[in-house]
Amino acid sequence: MKKTLLMAAMMVASLSASAQYEAGTFSLQPKAGFTVSMLTNMPKIADVNGKNLDAVPAVGLIAGADMEYMVTDRFSLAAGLSFMQAGSAWEDYSYKGHIMDRITTFEMKDTKVELDYLSIPVTANCYVWKGLAVKAGVQFGFLTNAKFKTTMKTSEGSTNTSTDLDEDFKDQCKKFDLSIPVGLSYEFNNHLVLDARYNIGLSKVNKDKEAGEKDSKNSVFTLTIGYKIKL
Repeated sequence: MKKTLLMAAMMVASLSASAQYEAGTFSLQPKAGFTVSMLTNMPKIADVNGKNLDAVPAVGLIAGADMEYMVTDRFSLAAGLSFMQAGSAWEDYSYKGHIMDRITTFEMKDTKVELDYLSIPVTANCYVWKGLAVKAGVQFGFLTNAKFKTTMKTSEGSTNTSTDLDEDFKDQCKKFDLSIPVGLSYEFNNHLVLDARYNIGLSKVNKDKEAGEKDSKNSVFTLTIGYKIKL
């Protein structure tokens, strides 16, 4: 009898879990995480010896929420609003040698282009296995901030100087960004959702370019953790 009641309880729990996101239902998912981004075709930065510094991914933040509508038991449409950081960075640089007949140590650290967007992703989601979903769609981004940042340190004998450069160049950037997000998400039994996406930039970031330069576009990987709430 106890085994029968336990099996019945498990069946009811299973049915309620599967019916939670049945066709015609809405859910809200607040989420937060981080971004790893690169800008394509960025201008080279040369050190004092004329060597080009290697570009490296920039790490940023993302936070927002998605609204999802279940069209069928396996297919849904979702739209969201997020604050997202993108951009590029360069490797740190250090030099010690003679500059103007003086022994000088020069360092350049935390060099990056930082782009902040209010993003509206719209995706189609297909649940291929339990809580695993494959998604793709389109994302509209609106630029709120664009800065070039670096920290430069110079030492000559007992004299040390440090300069933090924080230059706004928003007027040189396109205010609208269009990209294609593709990715996967997995919903755990406690309704936590792990979401990984790669955003393929379609529109150029820079308004103008120098002769011989190519357009720069966003290339952004995002990883978020969210909590799905049935409405």
